[in-house]
Amino acid sequence: MGSGSFLKLLANNFDVLAGYASVRAIETKSPVDDQQWLTYWVLYSFITLFELTFAPVIEWLPFWSYAKLFFNCWLVLPCFHGAAYVYDHFVRPMFVNRQIVNVWYVPRKEKLSKPDDVLSAAERYIEQNGPEAFEKLISKSTRASNSTRASNSKRSTKRSILEEVESEHISRAERESWDVYIVLLARQDRLLI
Repeated sequence: MGSGSFLKLLANNFDVLAGYASVRAIETKSPVDDQQWLTYWVLYSFITLFELTFAPVIEWLPFWSYAKLFFNCWLVLPCFHGAAYVYDHFVRPMFVNRQIVNVWYVPRKEKLSKPDDVLSAAERYIEQNGPEAFEKLISKSTRASNSTRASNSKRSTKRSILEEVESEHISRAERESWDVYIVLLARQDRLLI
């Protein structure tokens, strides 16, 4: 009965060994043992968070306390270097390779009050999709606007002078905007070459 109580007390307070070893590591000047114990405490905090989060599920696992004991022994005992292994192979890649973790990252605009102009939107589209996709988009838009203009001209053959001037002004503005796109494409092609 006495040895069982002692083992139970030792198992319940096993973390004291990690605390004692951490204090000893801090007092020495070697960064190697500091890293070992710091990684242990990082992993121990993850284990604690896991336990707190999934406490209702863990209550139904009868072997959880034994598994946690063996895992903590493997992490703490210096002969295994378990904390360093787990940190190097699982935790560190998650924080170093941030593109894996930041799936929901959306870059924010630098100036919220400034709306996007046509040039910056076109440059962004070219960067994301490439110049070929941009050219396809322009040709598709040109075909759609030409077919719309052709159908409109068939419907109304008699237009007033004011309508003629307005349509000429609009078509000139469209040509100028396409000229901007073409200049942008030429600039992009020079950057690619």
